[in-house]
Formats: sequence, structure tokens, C-alpha cells
Amino acid sequence: MSSRIADYGMLADGSSAALVDRQGSIDWMCVPRFDSPALFARLLDPAAGHWSITPAGNFEATRRYLPGTLVIETTFTTASGVARLRDALAVAEGQRGHELGLSPPHELLRGIEGVRGEVAFDVKLVPRPEYGLVRPLMRLTDGGMRTFGGPNQIAVRAPVPLEAGEACVRARLHVAAGQRVGFSLVWAPPEVAPPEPTAPERVAERIDDTVEAWRSWEAEHDIYQGPHRELILLSSRVLKGLSYRPTGAIVAAPTTSLPETVGGTRNWDYRYAWIRDASLTLEALYHGSCPDEAADFVSFMTSSAGGTAGTDSSLQIMYGVGGEHDLSERPLPHLRGWRDSRPVRVGNEAWAQTQLDVYGELLNALHLYQERLGDLHPEIQRFAAGLADTAARRWQEPDAGMWEMRGEPRHHLSSKALCWVALDRAVKLAPRLGAHARTEAWAAERDRIHAAVLERGWSERRGAYTQAFDSDELDAAALLMPLYGFLPATDTRMNATIEAIARELTDDGLVLRYRLTGDRNIDGLQGSEGTFVLCSFWLATALAQAGRPHRAQELFDRVAGFANDLGLLAEEIDPRTGELLGNFPQAFSHVGLINAAAAIDRANGALPRHDDVGPSR
Repeated sequence: MSSRIADYGMLADGSSAALVDRQGSIDWMCVPRFDSPALFARLLDPAAGHWSITPAGNFEATRRYLPGTLVIETTFTTASGVARLRDALAVAEGQRGHELGLSPPHELLRGIEGVRGEVAFDVKLVPRPEYGLVRPLMRLTDGGMRTFGGPNQIAVRAPVPLEAGEACVRARLHVAAGQRVGFSLVWAPPEVAPPEPTAPERVAERIDDTVEAWRSWEAEHDIYQGPHRELILLSSRVLKGLSYRPTGAIVAAPTTSLPETVGGTRNWDYRYAWIRDASLTLEALYHGSCPDEAADFVSFMTSSAGGTAGTDSSLQIMYGVGGEHDLSERPLPHLRGWRDSRPVRVGNEAWAQTQLDVYGELLNALHLYQERLGDLHPEIQRFAAGLADTAARRWQEPDAGMWEMRGEPRHHLSSKALCWVALDRAVKLAPRLGAHARTEAWAAERDRIHAAVLERGWSERRGAYTQAFDSDELDAAALLMPLYGFLPATDTRMNATIEAIARELTDDGLVLRYRLTGDRNIDGLQGSEGTFVLCSFWLATALAQAGRPHRAQELFDRVAGFANDLGLLAEEIDPRTGELLGNFPQAFSHVGLINAAAAIDRANGALPRHDDVGPSR
């Protein structure tokens, strides 16, 4: 039986991520990038590699993120004593503030400190590069171990002698009160010799330095002063941890193929940069941490698309973290999957889809950050104008929608509304777009979209705005209309839509994206899924905007309460068991938390209201 998704915590260094469980086992680690083949993948198969440092015998474990960081401290209590394990992906030594994540050493640090009595630990290191396919040659060295062969090399330093096992190394050590010991693992590509890992006696010092690096970043970006401040700070750190610093890309999640139902087939690779997810992440960070990361992301998107967004551009809905375009999807049949949920997939076929909402999300982020971006470079001016022109030209086309449906394209309401957002924000940005601005044409097309959505998006039978033009199916994406200022939440029809979603599109009070109907699912896929964390936070935000902050707070507290003990949220929640499902931790979910908290605080008068929403006339 696989560990629960909620049992994991994320470590990050601005380039890659690792997941460690409550028992001290690193069960997922991709280096040197988020989307690299995993070195440890026990998360998806028991035989696919891990690195455990676990007390021998029975124990109890509690853990936390050290305040202001993504460094995890786990406290183990045994019959003989208490000890703490600190885990970190190291950042460059001495790095501080906005430099966080530049040129990471690709080193995993694990330090143990005795607190009381004595605790015996069993250490087992099982590297399995390429998602468990490679069983590397391992040689013991003076003070550690090195691997040879395959697409990766790792070098390890240990405070005690290691013993060679069956394609693994083991050790047992005893840690007494006041004693500190450390392990380190460093990665290198096969064409170079691995650098020397941190010496055991310096591991604690290097972890302390990484702690200070994270805290200095948060100190420079701590702008939120509302009642939900601590939750927003944590979610902001998580979103920072999902940023790929070398390019400015932001991944949707650091994992692949964690399923939307146990044993299901809706298992996708989220280790890429979606325009939508990254744009929404920037919007959330605007509330939570005032990032300099906006300029990096805008540069990444502009260059990835070849500087244009028109007919001849290479604008996609998503890219690899290095700007790669071809993200072709394939299964890994040798992996069992989390709790036997097959297939395990790498790549994501959605890269080739048409999703018209992306123009609005990207232009909204540009509009939000315009002052902090300063004078827009001519390339960005042209890119922004191209986004607006393309939204104006294409909004009447059907598409796959923001939920990336794999059935027939439809006229998704959310896509139309986000094309409206694209043109509305382009009108507001026009004074900064120089000769590229087409203000009157954009405003006219924006108003045509608005009229079409009001006419064809409303279902008299359902008494709500629906999933697609001339349809009756509800879709939680309709909640984006008040969130982006398309209609106020207090509008009669919008208010009716909010209530219809709360009443008819929920399972035990938690929001579904849309209703599934067995083998005839409208999304072209088989199987079911859990309730969607982001959609539940959207409903809380809409309720707050509609003047019902008490209901919004109740829903917010309930959804946030499903976070694990470290405060991390997955993509979905199983309403029957309360278990977290889907890729983890999920940027979308933490984006939703930040925005909902800010909306509730604003509705309660704890924050100033935003006046710059809705159409420009």
C-alpha cells in the first residue's frame, strides 16, 4: 500500500523538487529539473527507488516546515529517546533574498540531532534513475558512496560506514542527546565528475544557511497584512518552490500521475509550465509576496512564444520549464502507479490543444504587474497586443476549454469570458503599448463578447450560466466571471449561478468542476474524479464578493482544513474519505487559497477593495 499523498512534504531549490514522507523516506526526486526523469520514484512503484532515514522499531513522528522556509523538520519519539531529522534541498551557499534558487548545487541535505536519550536509525539508499529503470553500479568510497553508469551520477557522504546491499547501501547509527550527524547527496550529469558532497560535519551548517536563504526571501516579499497572513505566507512559499528560477517558468505541480481517484486512469504529468496556472500563480503572489518573479515569467512566455501571439506564432498553452514545445505524452508501463493507478504518464498531450482562455489570464497578469514591470520592452508591447488581437479574432471558435477536455471542442463559456478579460485588460494597457495599441477595435470586440455570453451562456431551464453556449450543464469555471470582473457577484443572474453551483455542483459541500456521467463523460474520458480544491476556493471567493463573507469563511475553513500537517494541498479531495488526490502539492490549490483569503479579508473590511476591475469605457 502506497503512503497517503498527504503524508508527503515538498522540498525545493528553485530548479527541482523532492517529496519526503512522515517516516523520513525520500520517495520522489527529479534532478536537475522538475521534469527530469526521477532518481527516486517509490511514490509510483515500491521498487522505483527511495532514501529512508527511519528510527529502528516503533516511533511516533511530528513535523513542520521551519518557519519561513521549505525545510522540513521531523521529530521522532521512540521508547529510548527523541531525535530530529531536518531535510533540505540546498541552495547556493550564502544566497539571500531575490537570488534564491539561482545556480542550485543539486544537493540533498539530511541532518539528525539527538534531543533526549538515544535513537537508533536505519538508513537505506536505493537510487533508481529513469523512473526506476536503472540499477546503477554503486561503489563504496572513503566516507560514502558513488554511482557509475546510466544517465545520472550521485555521490554521497555519510557520518558512518555504509554497507553494500542488493543495488543499495545501508547503515545503522545511534544518535545521542546533543549529537549532530549529517548525510549529503549531490547529483551530476554523466559527462562530469560529481562535485564533492558536503562533509557530514558541515551538513547542519549548510541546512542553517538554506534556512536563512528562505527566510530572507520571505522577509523581502512579506506584504500581506490581513487576518489570513500566515496561511498566505505558507502558500506563497509553496508557489515560490514551484518556480524554475533559470527561466522564470512556474510548474503546475512537481509530480506526475498521482490519480484523481484511487485506481483510476485520470493520471497526468503536471511538471510543466501552463500559461494559465503560472499566470494565476502570479496573480496570487501579487497578494501574498510582491514578487520580482513576474518579470522573469513574462520574459519566459514572450521568448517561448517566439515574441508573437498571432497566426504565425508558436504560442502554446504550456511549455517545458526550459521553454520546450514538444511535450508528447507516453506511458511508463514498468511502473505500477500510486496504489496501482495506471497508467503512469510522462509528457502531456494538452500541449497541442486550443484553449482560448490563456489570452485573458496572461494579459490579466501583465495588467496587474504593469507598474512593477516598468516601461514595457517593445517585444513585450508587441506580444501583449498580439494576445489581444488573437483573442479578438478567435473568441468565436470552439476549444478544449480550461479543463483540457479530450472530447469534441465546444464553445466553452469560460473561454469566451477570458477572451473578454484579454480585451478588457488590453484596453487598460493600451497607453503602455505604444503604436501596437488598437484601443477602439479591442473595446468594440470586448463588448460583443460580453453581449454574446449574456445571451447564449444563460440557461433559463437551469437558471444559471452554464458550461458552454446553448447548454444546460453547470461548470465551476462560471465562477471566474465575477472573479475577473465580467459581472459583479451581486448581479441577479450571477448570484443565481453562484447559488446553483453551491446547491447542485457540490459533493458534501465541496465543489466539482462539472458533473461526470459514467462512460458518456462530456470530457471524453472514462472514470470519475474528486472534488476540485481550486473550485471550492472559487466559490468561497464569489460568496465573499456577493456579500456573504460568513458563508465564504465557513467554506474556506473547511477546504483549508483538508491540507496536511505541513499545510500542503493536492489538486482534489475525495469527499467520502477526506483523502487528498491528484498531483501534489498543486499550485492551483494554493492560488485558490490565497485569492479566497484575500477576498474574505476584503469583504470583512480588513483590506482595501480593488476598484480596477470590470470594463473600461
